[in-house]
Amino acid sequence: MTQQTPQVPQSQPELAEVRNFRDVGGLPTVDGRRIRQGRLFRSGHLAHATEADAAFLAGLGLHTIFDFRNASDIKLEGPDVALPGVRNVNIPLTDPADGAEFWTMVRDGELDQLRVVLGDGKAADRMARTYREIITTRTEDHSRVLHALAEDSVPALMHCAAGKDRAGLSIAITLLAVGVERDAIEADYLKSNDPNRRYKVRRSDHSAAGMSPEVMELLSPLFGADIDYLTAAFDAIAETWGSTETYLTDGLKLSPTTREQLRDRLLTD
Repeated sequence: MTQQTPQVPQSQPELAEVRNFRDVGGLPTVDGRRIRQGRLFRSGHLAHATEADAAFLAGLGLHTIFDFRNASDIKLEGPDVALPGVRNVNIPLTDPADGAEFWTMVRDGELDQLRVVLGDGKAADRMARTYREIITTRTEDHSRVLHALAEDSVPALMHCAAGKDRAGLSIAITLLAVGVERDAIEADYLKSNDPNRRYKVRRSDHSAAGMSPEVMELLSPLFGADIDYLTAAFDAIAETWGSTETYLTDGLKLSPTTREQLRDRLLTD
């Protein structure tokens, strides 16, 4: 595999058709180190990347792109653009059959239906449950990602559809594994709420009624980053494994050697 020499910008670019892109470099660890610039990136899907977007991404010197979308997502949005010399690894973190009817309703449902399904906190509750389920049921997948990073997969880009939930959790777990401060993990997660980063909501009804303020308010919890969602994931770690340390060692099967390899690849000296 041939990699280009990475050319990492000092400022975060705004790509035309790739949402929520950023380098997580600079985040501090509890022992005074930082995530190295140009080693770990995150974004929404790359299916609609323009030629200029693709040229920028190709210039990052990426080794691996981890795509956490499922088959339904890929069918809806399309496959990622191909970048020369970059390995693409698809690890679906949600079942394509799980919630297919729900997401069809999100795209096609009328206001009364949305009120019943999403109103009174139901949308936020669904998101928190999803985060917990990804933590407790996708441990082997997250372990696979971390071991790949430790072995040879850096620089890496992680993405899902919007780049905030499945990719957000995978980034958060990676940052936990190398000792990044929890406050810094949360701050990076919440950057997905920036107006220029948020996933573009697609509705089959683009009329004033179909995209009304009430409809968009009902949908908002599904497409925003909420600290309560990430807290639900951290709570699931504590409840299932007792501590973050046990989660890393027993859940994710990270040996001291693997964790040191991760730190060597991702952190400043």
